[in-house]
Amino acid sequence: MKAVTWLAAVFLAAAVSSSAIAAPAEGWTADYDAALAQAKKEGKSVLLEFTGSDWCPPCKLLAKEVFSKKAFVEGASKDFVLVKLDFPRADKELGKKNKPLAEKYEIKGYPTIILTDASGKEYSRVVGAQYRTVDDFLGWLKSSTSKKDLD
Repeated sequence: MKAVTWLAAVFLAAAVSSSAIAAPAEGWTADYDAALAQAKKEGKSVLLEFTGSDWCPPCKLLAKEVFSKKAFVEGASKDFVLVKLDFPRADKELGKKNKPLAEKYEIKGYPTIILTDASGKEYSRVVGAQYRTVDDFLGWLKSSTSKKDLD
């Protein structure tokens, strides 16, 4: 009986961790097309986070220290629709679903964060965990948006 209970617990833990990988944090979406439509409607840009949430150390660092923080989500959401495009090893189907966007934006490493206008046209990108605090990342967003507005 204990073996059955232990096995059930293992399967439950796997299911919970798998669903946690697939679900973006509050304030984020995984739906690229809906994000573009929302950005167009609200006059915002789009922040695309290409991540390997369950295997990439810099991705995990940014998720923990920046992207999951209320201050970041609230600050960034003023000007951006936030989109998480995940490529987890534990959910190959999700990676396959997001692959066309990785190809479109020529993703070469993780994490890659791309800023686009509401039509999906890229205007800035950063690869890696260069901005490791909420303030640093929000500063990068502000400077990138300022440069875009000058173009």
